[in-house]
Amino acid sequence: MEYFIQQLINGLTLGSIYGLIAIGYTMVYGIIGMINFAHGDVFMIGAFIALIALIILGSIGLTFIPLALLIVLIVSMLLTSVYGWTVERVAYRPLRGSFRLAPLISAIGMSIFLQNYVQLSQGARVKPIQPVIDGGVTLMEKDGFLVSFSYMQMLIIVTTLVLMTAFSLLIARTALGRQQRACEQDRKMASLLGINVDRTISLTFVMGAALASVAGMMFVLYYGVIDFFIGFLAGIKAFTAAVLGGIGSLPGAMLGGLLIGLIETFWSAYFSIEYKDVAAFSILVLVLIFLPTGLLGKPEIEKV
Repeated sequence: MEYFIQQLINGLTLGSIYGLIAIGYTMVYGIIGMINFAHGDVFMIGAFIALIALIILGSIGLTFIPLALLIVLIVSMLLTSVYGWTVERVAYRPLRGSFRLAPLISAIGMSIFLQNYVQLSQGARVKPIQPVIDGGVTLMEKDGFLVSFSYMQMLIIVTTLVLMTAFSLLIARTALGRQQRACEQDRKMASLLGINVDRTISLTFVMGAALASVAGMMFVLYYGVIDFFIGFLAGIKAFTAAVLGGIGSLPGAMLGGLLIGLIETFWSAYFSIEYKDVAAFSILVLVLIFLPTGLLGKPEIEKV
């Protein structure tokens, strides 16, 4: 039982990171109906920005951890948002009226460009960092096995819950959220009603990139090591989470992220770790066979 609880905590932590990335996928898909395959690399860039910011703050002697993390969070969100805005302007907006495969191919090209850009600028070697947040709480102990809940895991889960709640309220109760929902239903009619569709879509990319930067910062603090390729696998997992939960649904994206994290963690704990990705994708296939729109997704209504 103790081992199960420990793996549950680990799975919720990993799933929270996947969920933050998945929200970016589902927000973009909900408005323009396209998958931003460069989103995983935006997450990777957010992790590198957080790492560089931590190193700079450490070199100038800023050792008060809460202030340092707040500065890193703000810097990472601002700079990563610029990358998200650039992806929309370069890879999506010029091709918005083209056939559906064109933006997809463009996004894949942008993903490859960002990977190689970071590889050339930061090198291909793994970048380590010393632990920033140590310690935790021991929940229980039996026969020498400790069930621990680290402060870093607490920070990740609490941050995810706060951001999920904040973005859900933003979309449900603000003018920007109403504009996003209007663009999701009919971009042409939203434009006729006076909504700046281009600005709304750009802000959606910016918001998704900001969430990805938070996930990147949590990733580098939790694992302590990153490289230029982490965005590819994390992006695929987060996209899987968005589809599993129901693409276009924010709660569904978070639910899917948590499920993918739990599946990977429990499979690695009780079975062979080499097949954890196979298990996650197999669960996705089984869910989509019986629920084609995902766990919380809604059937798409064709406009005629």
